[in-house]
Amino acid sequence: MSDSTLLFHLSDIHFGLEHNRALDWVAHEVATRKPAAVLITGDLTMRARSHEFAAAQNWITALPTPVTVEVGNHDLPYFNLIERFFNPYKKIRGMESVVERELQLPDIAIVSLKTTMRAQPRLDWSKGWVSDAALAKCLAAIDALPAGKKVLVTVHHPLVEVGTRGTALTHGGTRALAELAKRNITAVLSGHVHDPFDMQQDTVNGPVRMIGAGTLSQRIRSTPQSFNELRFEPDGRLCVEARNLQDVPTESMKIDAVPEDAMPPREADEPVAPVGAVPRTDPPVH
Repeated sequence: MSDSTLLFHLSDIHFGLEHNRALDWVAHEVATRKPAAVLITGDLTMRARSHEFAAAQNWITALPTPVTVEVGNHDLPYFNLIERFFNPYKKIRGMESVVERELQLPDIAIVSLKTTMRAQPRLDWSKGWVSDAALAKCLAAIDALPAGKKVLVTVHHPLVEVGTRGTALTHGGTRALAELAKRNITAVLSGHVHDPFDMQQDTVNGPVRMIGAGTLSQRIRSTPQSFNELRFEPDGRLCVEARNLQDVPTESMKIDAVPEDAMPPREADEPVAPVGAVPRTDPPVH
């Protein structure tokens, strides 16, 4: 790679409870910095309502750069189970071409791995699930790439299993990471937990780098609204900066481990942004 390549990694915008100042800021950054691509790792909406998807479409299609979008658990119908089971992407109109889109840049490929399910054999359907078919599709796309191509895999849920089969954050995540380690991918990009992270996850086939983006919604957890600025340097290194509205240093933004309970704060004494502080009132949670 002769020149550095800039990418923006966004997640958990949650139109319906979006943070408009953050979105205006990111749109301005895209227009002025001109990243090679914008990668959005799920949860475009709060409740998969038509007006939320319309707002998401208007904002995303206005970005002057290639975009790929993962589907998050909040993007599947909540109230209409018939629609959820038989036509879950019905409301994603005008954005079909960017959903789970593989992007080919000169030296980099972005490949999707679906982690959402219409239904699961456990009560909490908000958690991730990597099916055999989804993993096979992802691995086939990677294996078809030219030799030497750097690969970023985009998912919604972090590919870690921090509990038992019933409580695992992402069922099948350990197996998926092990298969991705065989391919020597550069990193797995995810969202869902609303805080940024950058860590190595060990597998039986070697370590895999996992990079998580924060949220651009009002549903903050322990860090302010942010997105990840990814830069591939000429020597091939991938550098990550957690850009945020409060100028908190990247190292202070990162969480040390992926929480099993990835929900934003529910109680007044739980930590929320700014980092390590508690505001007078909790952010709205719907």
